[in-house]
Amino acid sequence: MILFPAIDLKDGACVRLKLGDMNEATVFNESPANQAKTFEEQGFEWLHVVDLNGAFAGKSMNGEAVESILKVTKNPVQLGGGIRTLEHIEAWLDKGVRRVILGTVAVRDPDLVKKACRLFPGKIAVGIDAKGGYVAVEGWGETSQLDVISLANQFEGAGVSAIIFTDIDRDGILKGLNFPSTIALAEAVSIPVIASGGLASIEDVKRLLQADCQKLEGAITGRALYDGRLDPQEAMALIRGNMS
Repeated sequence: MILFPAIDLKDGACVRLKLGDMNEATVFNESPANQAKTFEEQGFEWLHVVDLNGAFAGKSMNGEAVESILKVTKNPVQLGGGIRTLEHIEAWLDKGVRRVILGTVAVRDPDLVKKACRLFPGKIAVGIDAKGGYVAVEGWGETSQLDVISLANQFEGAGVSAIIFTDIDRDGILKGLNFPSTIALAEAVSIPVIASGGLASIEDVKRLLQADCQKLEGAITGRALYDGRLDPQEAMALIRGNMS
């Protein structure tokens, strides 16, 4: 079980949104690089980074901030937000990103995702963001008519390394992860699933370690870490104790 601390980038700063609303952004650190270093020092072994401006613009907008993170941390970084071409994927992998997350393009052009998986094996994740059970795209600004499992099934056998499933209705408001929908997705596909949206406390971490969550690769935590509701040392000790 991997706990991924989140660094969401808006206008070069590290922020958290409420329900995916760019107008409801709280700045937690003006230096994403310092935040990345802090997470590494706290014992986290991965970083989940999202270019929020990029997700809306359809191209990378916080490139300098991402590069500053890559320079200071030894932890592998998975990056999403506005990455929609093979050239952009390759450019970020060349800069040191371990795994690229494709969201909107997974809906718009699933063949591109499959081609990327062939070209960059083990380096491509699909981000599925859901609102009311349906997939949202364009930085969560638009909801499609596609349900989560139908989209995920399109990538079975394609070589996708993980699906990052975010329940937008819970994101940033500390209501707890949507375990029923996340587990249902994990049981419907063979691709590893990462839970995202709403992780609120150590109780969510304990729930992640129960038997029915064994198919999950991990979960992403954001606001709970930043506002102190989740103690990183306690969370990491619990996960390591469970794995030993």
